Amino acid sequence: MPDTQPLTFERRQLLRGATALLAGAAAQSLQTADAQEAAADARLFPGFTVSKVQTSGATIHVVSGGQGPPLLLWHGAPQSHATWYKIAPELAKEYTLIIADLRGYGDSSKPEGGKNHENYSKRAMALDGVEVMKHFGFEKFALVGHDRGGRVGHRMALDHPDKVTKLAVIDIVPTYKLFHNVTKEFATAYYHWFFLIQPAPFPETLINNSIEFYMGRGNSEVHSEYVRTFKNPATVHAMCEDYRAAASIDLEHDEADMSRKVQCPLLALWAANGAMGRMYDVLATWKERAANASGKGLPGGHSLQETTPDQTLAELRAFLRS
Repeated sequence: MPDTQPLTFERRQLLRGATALLAGAAAQSLQTADAQEAAADARLFPGFTVSKVQTSGATIHVVSGGQGPPLLLWHGAPQSHATWYKIAPELAKEYTLIIADLRGYGDSSKPEGGKNHENYSKRAMALDGVEVMKHFGFEKFALVGHDRGGRVGHRMALDHPDKVTKLAVIDIVPTYKLFHNVTKEFATAYYHWFFLIQPAPFPETLINNSIEFYMGRGNSEVHSEYVRTFKNPATVHAMCEDYRAAASIDLEHDEADMSRKVQCPLLALWAANGAMGRMYDVLATWKERAANASGKGLPGGHSLQETTPDQTLAELRAFLRS
């Protein structure tokens, strides 16, 4: 029998070398990701403080700054906290801004979906917001939410009415309304609602195979930042879980609360010529769900804070000051 000890030793050495290389590559990848994250925040939010806040269900990426009453900003999909970069500097002159990535998005952590997608329910995401604000010392605060962030804000105002003093939602109507009034026009304009809720890994696979195609050719300063975070497959899966929750557990929560309305003042802003503005009487729809709703349509696209920042800022300021 030949002596196999040298071969075993060589294999061990090879395995150790390969393990070290993989560990080094992983560490370098994390360092690169951290550097890209830090560079983006420094460029888009100069003078703001970057932190990670541990909640009971996730680790939330936050940029904070400014002075005055507390104001929480939540973004939509497929975006991140970066969407507020145009109006944050002006708001920070009057408010202490807490600008956060929803769980699963941007540079926040990506929990598993859980039973019936409960970890991406708007209830779970709303609790993140309450706990983040408590971390910064705020028991009561105003909230502005765009798109998915507005849906989280709606749930937060219902679940934590003692926390939210004012709520502004940008370019949405309530989720329950949409799913119970599906039309050809809605299904065409919002096809992704029905694509993303398909069982994993169907939508995740298709999106991950064509990230740049799915995200489009944006020319804004933040588009590359959105693409960066969505190149992480866990972010794509989390987005799908968010939409799956909207079509399941969120509807259950909404159904249980149909007799309740948001009690704090609510401002609805929407793109006057966009899908929401074409398909719905947005303000009348929110008056069905809020006791004190006001609002108006503005020129611009779905992300008013990016496409029509000056007018959006003016409307938000007037509402928050009133």
